[in-house]
Amino acid sequence: MTETPARSGPFRIAELSQTAPTRFRLEPDAAARAEIARALDFSSLRKVVLEGAIKPLGKRGWRLEARLGATVIQPCIVTLAPVTTRIDRPVERTYLPPALLEAPEPGSEIEMPEDDTTELLGDVIDPAQVLTEALALAAPDYPRAEDAPELRVEARPAGAAPIAEEETKPFAGLAGLKASLEKGDDEEG
Repeated sequence: MTETPARSGPFRIAELSQTAPTRFRLEPDAAARAEIARALDFSSLRKVVLEGAIKPLGKRGWRLEARLGATVIQPCIVTLAPVTTRIDRPVERTYLPPALLEAPEPGSEIEMPEDDTTELLGDVIDPAQVLTEALALAAPDYPRAEDAPELRVEARPAGAAPIAEEETKPFAGLAGLKASLEKGDDEEG
């Protein structure tokens, strides 16, 4: 039996095999990398590959398991010098139909689930969308060059004295107050 070559997608759910994994490999060309970099506010994206498989999960769900490799260039938050970050991590997504997902009641408050890899199953699974999301989550939020100076920011009105660190901790004095109150109670009893 020969293995079918990996495709890049998107994959229509109705066309996925119910018995074997559907392999994919997505390696955007220079124009596509530039578009992804622009969308994610990167200076550039030198290399990116998402490779994996989409597997059936029970009778109605699907599981995408892949490996993301990328080289991202972003400006340093202090000096604006280019910061290069190598990303190499697993990527997982579970796609379930609406009937298998808990739907909150309209107007109710909900907490974010711990499992943020489960998504609503639509008509297609698009590895390109997964690649962009995974890159956005994996890239540093505040890239910093190794030689960037320590940054200290202070905002105050002109002529005002700087605020001491102790003044920013409003409950720091409560421990001493509690101790003196307890000491006072002990002396009375």
